Amino acid sequence: MVFKKKDKFAILLFSIAQNLKEAADYFADYKLNNVSDLKVFAEKMKDYEHKGDNMVHEVIKELNNAFITPIEREDILALTMSMDDVLDGLEHSSALFEMYSIINADEYMLKFVDALKSCAFEIEKAVDLLSSKKLLSIRENAIRIKDLESVCDGIQRQSIKNLFTVEKDPIRIIQYKEIYENLEEIADSCQTVANTLESIIMKNA
Repeated sequence: MVFKKKDKFAILLFSIAQNLKEAADYFADYKLNNVSDLKVFAEKMKDYEHKGDNMVHEVIKELNNAFITPIEREDILALTMSMDDVLDGLEHSSALFEMYSIINADEYMLKFVDALKSCAFEIEKAVDLLSSKKLLSIRENAIRIKDLESVCDGIQRQSIKNLFTVEKDPIRIIQYKEIYENLEEIADSCQTVANTLESIIMKNA
């Protein structure tokens, strides 16, 4: 058995994916002009994260109440939690920008953010395909997510190498390194979503 289009778990999972994509779009597209913008930015990301947490609680409640589920319970939970980890990472990253008063993202941060926005787009598409039982098509989305994670690996190596080459302020080095590493961790979380989707395909296709 796989999700019916109107299955409550299909609806909840897609809502989580949709909220994640909206958050990633906002994260990527919000223009920071001054320090006061950082507070607005971080608070809006906190709102997305809070909305995501409420959806996670709803999934857990429904799993506890359901007699049978369209796919294995642990797979629904794993997909839910892996998507939530991506959103938590984005929210944490926005908090770092505010904490360190960084309004001018450098070229490496922009490349990271662009890749993460693309990952969220692929996740939303894959979860939509899951609800319409097009399981084998999901593999293409999973592969693209993994490719984007590999791109982020490369960006992290370049960014840290450049940081230690050109930056002389030790505090700035610490701050930027933490942000680069956080953005790479979000990409790793996206790869976990892709792995979870592939596991679901193998079990149900």
